[in-house]
Amino acid sequence: MAMGTSEAPQPLVLNGDVTPLEELSPEDQEELRNLKKELEQLKTQFEKADTVKSRLLLDKLDQEEHKKQAQDEMMTLAQEEKDFWKALENQKQYLEQEALAIEETNHQLRQQINKQTEKLEFMRSESESLQQKFKITAAIPEKAVKFIGVEKEIPDHKLEEDCLHIQGQFSIIQNPALTLSGGQALITFEEEQVAERILKLARCPVTVDSVKMDVKPSHVALDTAVKFEVQLNVSLKKIEVSNIPPFLPEEMIRDKLELNFSKPSLGGGEVENVEYNKDSGTAVITFLHTGVVERLAMKKTYPFDMGHKVSEVFVSLCTEHRLKKFQTFCGTSRRTVLLSGISDVLDEEDLQDNLEIHFQKPNNYGGEVENIKYNAQGQTTVAYFNEETVGSE
Repeated sequence: MAMGTSEAPQPLVLNGDVTPLEELSPEDQEELRNLKKELEQLKTQFEKADTVKSRLLLDKLDQEEHKKQAQDEMMTLAQEEKDFWKALENQKQYLEQEALAIEETNHQLRQQINKQTEKLEFMRSESESLQQKFKITAAIPEKAVKFIGVEKEIPDHKLEEDCLHIQGQFSIIQNPALTLSGGQALITFEEEQVAERILKLARCPVTVDSVKMDVKPSHVALDTAVKFEVQLNVSLKKIEVSNIPPFLPEEMIRDKLELNFSKPSLGGGEVENVEYNKDSGTAVITFLHTGVVERLAMKKTYPFDMGHKVSEVFVSLCTEHRLKKFQTFCGTSRRTVLLSGISDVLDEEDLQDNLEIHFQKPNNYGGEVENIKYNAQGQTTVAYFNEETVGSE
């Protein structure tokens, strides 16, 4: 039972008997006060313990709440990690598929590049072959010309301008050709019908010097030929200089060219302009007046004084070429037959005469022979056809 210090002293109950405090001895009273004091201390300790217990319970509840929250967060993070690795694996598979697709595309592109490269190389080779095939080098012989009349009148205000150039036009036609191998002959008849009859035969039995030969007739397949026009424009005020030594700066070489070609004593004249190309070592010099170019072109060389040394440069007319109406054509000779499988039983001339006699006879399906050419074994001959015996296709 709790007792307050402000209350009046209560009687002490011992063994069911109530004993007033006044009747207790001083020692008992002192002991009683100590007991009461100890009881108060125990009550205080109990209250503190109860408070601590309550606080511990609250802490436990709080910790359990934190634990549950931590567990939830851990499960969430675990799920997020799982989702992350799954997404990463999907991304990896996607990138691998993309890499395979790109590699396949690259492989196809490399194959296409190789094919196009091979095609380009083939076309380049074909182009070089055609260029070589159609390359024509021919020296045009000198020809005396005679003035026969005025073709057209030039007005006075255009006279000087038109007289600054010499213009020419050339038509070039390449004769179709055929390469004859050994044991072959070309025979041209006067009439097409004769050639047609011979070509219908699979074999032509020919007897030469008691030797029988089966000669095979066939159509003449001529090489491709070309024809074109070349327009030539020769300037009467410009001249081309070559073989210029590159030992001086460009500006100095221009000045030296102008100075050297301005000397009338050497055939030069007043210079209007100088165009110098250091890479090719050439220059184009334009003179103010006509007449200088003709004098220099006839000399072909000119002394070039560089100050410390005199070199010889080449001079030539300044020309412009223009190719027009370039055409390729395949020629066919309707009156000519190619004969193959001929044996050298006689010398070339005698064998050729025997072949001509054989194919002149009507009973051999022949006719009048205009021309024949036999090529002996081991030889190669190129035969050219003119427009009279060839029709273009």
